[in-house]
Amino acid sequence: MNSAISERVELAKLCRSRDWSKAIRVLDSLLAQSCAIQDICNRAFCYSQLELHKHVIKDCDKALQLDPTLLQAYILKGCAFSALGRKEDAIAVWEQGHEHALRQSADLKQLLELEELLTVAKPGKQDITFTSDKHVADPKLSNPVSESRLYINGKSNETFKHQNKYNTSRLLQEHSDRSKIYKKSTDNFETHNKTSDEERNKSSMSLSELASDTIDKTFENYKSLNVLSDGSKLSVESVDASESSSISGDNFDIGLSDQTCPNEMPCVLTNGTHSNFDKPSYASDSCNDLSEKSEQCSRSSVISSKSSDKTESHSLPSNISDIHNEITDETKRNKKFCVAKISKTKSINVDFRLSRGIAQVNEGNYASAISIFDQILKDDPTYPEALIGRGTAYAFQRELEAAIADFTKAIQSKPSAGEAWKRRGQARAAMGESVEAIEDLTKALEFDPNSADLLHERGIVNFKFKDFVAAVEDLSACVKLDKNSKSAYTYLGMALSSIGEYKRAEEAHLKSIQLDQSFLEAWVHLTQLYQDLANSKMAFECLQQVIQIDGRYSKAYHLRGLLLHGMGEHRKAIKDLSNGLSIENSNIECLYLRASCYHAIGEYAEAVKDYDAALDVELDSMEKFVLQCLAFYQKEIALYTACKVNSEFCWFDIDGDIDPLFKEYWCKRLHPKNVCEKVFRQPPLRDSLKKGRLRKQDFAITKNRTALLLAADSIGKKIQYDCPGFLPNRRQHRMAGLAAIEIAQKVSKAWRSLQADWKHSNRSSKNGKRARRKERISMASQNRGGAGCSTSSSSEISPSYGITEDGSSSRPMMSWQDVYSLAVKWRQISEPCDQVVWVNKLSEEFNSGFGSHTPMVLGQAKVVRYFPNHERALDIAKTIMKDKLFVHNKADEIIDLSKEGKSEYIVHAKSCNDLYDIVGEDFWLATWCNSTGVEGKQLEGTRITCVKMGEHGYDFAIRTPCTPSRWEEFVAEMGIAWEEAAKS
Repeated sequence: MNSAISERVELAKLCRSRDWSKAIRVLDSLLAQSCAIQDICNRAFCYSQLELHKHVIKDCDKALQLDPTLLQAYILKGCAFSALGRKEDAIAVWEQGHEHALRQSADLKQLLELEELLTVAKPGKQDITFTSDKHVADPKLSNPVSESRLYINGKSNETFKHQNKYNTSRLLQEHSDRSKIYKKSTDNFETHNKTSDEERNKSSMSLSELASDTIDKTFENYKSLNVLSDGSKLSVESVDASESSSISGDNFDIGLSDQTCPNEMPCVLTNGTHSNFDKPSYASDSCNDLSEKSEQCSRSSVISSKSSDKTESHSLPSNISDIHNEITDETKRNKKFCVAKISKTKSINVDFRLSRGIAQVNEGNYASAISIFDQILKDDPTYPEALIGRGTAYAFQRELEAAIADFTKAIQSKPSAGEAWKRRGQARAAMGESVEAIEDLTKALEFDPNSADLLHERGIVNFKFKDFVAAVEDLSACVKLDKNSKSAYTYLGMALSSIGEYKRAEEAHLKSIQLDQSFLEAWVHLTQLYQDLANSKMAFECLQQVIQIDGRYSKAYHLRGLLLHGMGEHRKAIKDLSNGLSIENSNIECLYLRASCYHAIGEYAEAVKDYDAALDVELDSMEKFVLQCLAFYQKEIALYTACKVNSEFCWFDIDGDIDPLFKEYWCKRLHPKNVCEKVFRQPPLRDSLKKGRLRKQDFAITKNRTALLLAADSIGKKIQYDCPGFLPNRRQHRMAGLAAIEIAQKVSKAWRSLQADWKHSNRSSKNGKRARRKERISMASQNRGGAGCSTSSSSEISPSYGITEDGSSSRPMMSWQDVYSLAVKWRQISEPCDQVVWVNKLSEEFNSGFGSHTPMVLGQAKVVRYFPNHERALDIAKTIMKDKLFVHNKADEIIDLSKEGKSEYIVHAKSCNDLYDIVGEDFWLATWCNSTGVEGKQLEGTRITCVKMGEHGYDFAIRTPCTPSRWEEFVAEMGIAWEEAAKS
């Protein structure tokens, strides 16, 4: 018994947090102990929240077999059919349930829901209504259509009304006040219909009783929104369809307020589901005194602020960041709910239509909501509440321009409507209008300067638009006002991390976790912080916590796979990525990464299979489109490698064999359409298999192999950067070590042979005879990966690349590019997902120049990998500017710095911001290298650039351009240096 109670307590908790998957597991456990019909319906409801409609139908069928009169099962089953596009089946199910309800006593609220569903589903037919002689109840008075309530312990959530923060005396007072309204309303109905008392008495249910009963049901629904001790509410009655609606990560929320006037009538405004655009919370204007005749509030007000409406309103913060839109459920905590009230100048019908429109927005029925608001605005085009409601519905439908227009009209009608400013700010943020969005949110803060919600909102918008300093300021102020906002702490941690405040960022994430140990997003962002800092141990510990909290959280497996991949543990990464794909089989990130892992370890068939699967995934973002483009190129590289795998390593030559256009598009991550039309595709894998089975990898460890690998690992570790951001990668270490050993062997042999030739030539010259060459040395025939391994024709090889001949002996001599080509090949094999190619082997567009870009500061962000070079680069830039007294602008024109005492300012500059202010525009300067081949000649080294980004940010970076002229200069320089080294 105690076990069942604890499970139901856990069930309630999971439903409050909207963790439907775990709730289903608890219900499975309960049903294994006792097959309760209500638990079957509860599980069907949970399935409906996850949009697993076939499971809903299956459970509803089970429930109806046990009790054919269960209206909740008919409602859920019909909604599932409707969601699957089977409208006729849905109508048939609802009609069947309606027939059962009319034959016997039934839950009136559920009956009204059935009638509403049928009315919407069959608009061409006469509305289904209750009739009592001549009196017909207005179907609009019925409760808005919603998913059936989730029941706990076999009862509705009204069982938990003791948790409601409204005390008993207040409820009694509100009920008493409502009775006055009902009486006045029914008096109006009686006058309008001129129905005699005798006729009304004949009715089984009078209009007065029907109106009172309907509104009582509404009020009971209002009370049944469980307001827990921490202020959050269990809202399981609203449709979850809006979860799929996303407006760039923004959130709208419609809710109720406990700060209603004693005289106001609550409307059914169930809390919206977790969406990506804040739904408006409806607050009230000031109410008239109870002694006044009208006893109603002066006017409904949608989304009004504390200062103008004297009502606290906390709505979901706009979680606009693309990569973090899952963390906004946090803001449901401590939510104050706002109620639209009955206006003196509006009829009850208008207010009910307004509440129905709000409910439709909550339930994701945006077209229906817009239709309702249109009717209201037809009578009063400047009604601000309806304008904001319709604007919200437009926003959910991604009709952002229409939404902004409605919010603007609402502001014009009521400039003090702070929530209208807020909603317009959210919509503008979704449109990418950062400046305007911040202006609107700032205006909303003028009406409520101490609103933690608005500060949280503006902080997220600032974070999205990479104004991290402002985001830190807003979110810090937010957590001072609301110390329990785990969402604000999480965003604060991300913003602090972006500006290089890693210790404070860690503390913020840990504070968020302290507030909620099960807050998955906080654990994930803390993991990413540790991964950025190359702290793999702590990152793994965080991911283990995530998996313990939710073993079916696919993102955790992807992140751990990514971490293992970054550390060179490809086989372990494959296991985690496979676990993630077993949960979400169309996750393109997992598919692409697993394909690259298979590719790296030589499992080409599996790699090609995953690349193909990634190409077939339907996309919803530009980032995923880039991955799909890369999957095309990587598949071609995998097929090329497979056809070379049975050959000697020297025949593996991506630079010589792969079309230059393909390599250029691959490096630039461009759409492959042009490549498909102009470039010869690689043969399919089966063709490679026909030529011979893929060579099986030999994992036997011999004494000699052990010695070789230990030596390679010892050498390879020396390439590891000792700074944050670079994970230790065992695979890369080993590949680098093996490459170094092979290069050493080949260079040593080549130089020994060369020196022997020189000695022989010198002796022959002294005797007056030409040395006769006894043999030709072919590096390709004697050493894997040596000169001559390219499959390109000799005409394609530049004079300075590949084989050169010593003039004294006509002996093929290893060039400096042959040496570097060995390292390039090992790098291409070690991580095939990295584009490592020779720049001069790209397409003709090489003439326009290619280059590298290594940012140290990007906007306001301090790049964790490269910012440690910032001080050194800044000092070098200041030294060059002071010595040369000029820099270059974007057009490569000289900017003179010798005037106006600028040299003195340069000395005192503390940041790239200061340097930019001195120059006055984007600029670059170059370091210089002294030539070893030509005395006194200087070569342009790397460039340091400073480019303004936005209002407060800069791109301060190290850039290395690679133009043809620069290439020729350095090829000649490297050639001279190589010959000098060979002679020494």
